[in-house]
Amino acid sequence: MSLDIRPLIAAEHLAERLPGEMARGLEGSQILAIAAHVKRCIAAGQRVANLTIGDFDPQNFPIPDVLHDGIIAALAARQTSYPPAVGMPELRSAIRSFYAARLGLNYPEGSVQVGSGARPPIYAAFRTVLDPGDLVVYPVPTWNIRYYVYLMGARGAAVRARAENGFMPTAADLLPHLGEARVVVLNSPLNPAGTVIAPELLREICEAIVDENERRITKGERPVVLLYDQVYWQLTFDGHAHHSPVSLVPKMAPYTVHIDAISKCWAATGVRVGWAVGPPQLIGRMKPLVGHMGAWAARAEQLATAHLLAEPTRVDPFMSSFSGQIRSRLQRLAAGMRALADDGMPVEVIDPQGAIYLSIRFDLFGRTVAGRRIETDEDLRIALLEEAGVAVVPFTAFGMESGTGWIRTSVGTVTEDDIDGAIERLRALIPKIR
Repeated sequence: MSLDIRPLIAAEHLAERLPGEMARGLEGSQILAIAAHVKRCIAAGQRVANLTIGDFDPQNFPIPDVLHDGIIAALAARQTSYPPAVGMPELRSAIRSFYAARLGLNYPEGSVQVGSGARPPIYAAFRTVLDPGDLVVYPVPTWNIRYYVYLMGARGAAVRARAENGFMPTAADLLPHLGEARVVVLNSPLNPAGTVIAPELLREICEAIVDENERRITKGERPVVLLYDQVYWQLTFDGHAHHSPVSLVPKMAPYTVHIDAISKCWAATGVRVGWAVGPPQLIGRMKPLVGHMGAWAARAEQLATAHLLAEPTRVDPFMSSFSGQIRSRLQRLAAGMRALADDGMPVEVIDPQGAIYLSIRFDLFGRTVAGRRIETDEDLRIALLEEAGVAVVPFTAFGMESGTGWIRTSVGTVTEDDIDGAIERLRALIPKIR
């Protein structure tokens, strides 16, 4: 006989009485809410080009064979016990060698903390550096940083970045906050914009951080730390090269934590291997946090990733093909949007520079479609989805104020035919929005 506990846990008051204050105040992901809307439209039989997902269709973008085969071989060898909390030594060594070969950065032993994807190292870095009330400075639009600020009990200074800079901040944007900042966050290539920070912008920001830290050294104050999220760094296009803060300004080495993973550059989002690379004095303090969370990547996946990084003759052909397909889709989408603009439609697009994203702006506010007036970015998103079957994510989901019309599109799960269909449906819809 089983016990039906459903009536016992159905009380509405439990929703407010059980969670703590932090959990009650934490917002859910807007992107997940959008995904649920997209699924409802598809279930209802609507044709949808789903440009919302920062992921990959494994049928179109499988992981590299060396990674796939390495995981299977490691499991066959019974590599299923706990890995070290800091990461398998083979992988940590491979990451250091990879950074030396590809980024020209020779980090010492103890500079790498491995985690189950990029998120645990991000969380551990924040938790290691920040105390409650400390200030985190970050540009908007940007991925999820405001949620981490909330989880830390920190304060956030969201710096509004501008389209003409590829939604990257300048040193002048950051300087008003730098004297009080404890952490500055940058992401390049940028999720959501699909842009790459220009080396002169990055150098200017880094020099400002170095100057601030040299001032703090004389006063015995804690330094500013730069959290540099570069998980898309191998996906750059058309002359938009990736640069590390440390390569541009070597004095940044004690103050920079690189965040990286195999998730995006090797289409391995579900394999869950990521890492932080930085000064050993800071990285060493992250190890207990990742260990207590149990947030390490699986042993077999770590060993396979070590083989992946160590075999350029097998990896480079994959990367050439993979990045070429991503670039082709982004350029196809951008060309379609430019064609709409050339035909007089209120559309603006930033040419693709990196990652898997394209920034597009629709200036349709104050107009009406299907009896509904478009007043907000959410209204715009709904209109594009329900009337044209084009699913996008507004920049408001990435911290930007409403009313800009900027949206993120992702090409990781769509085919070129999907893109062409989306453009044609937009071409038919936009003239009807009056």
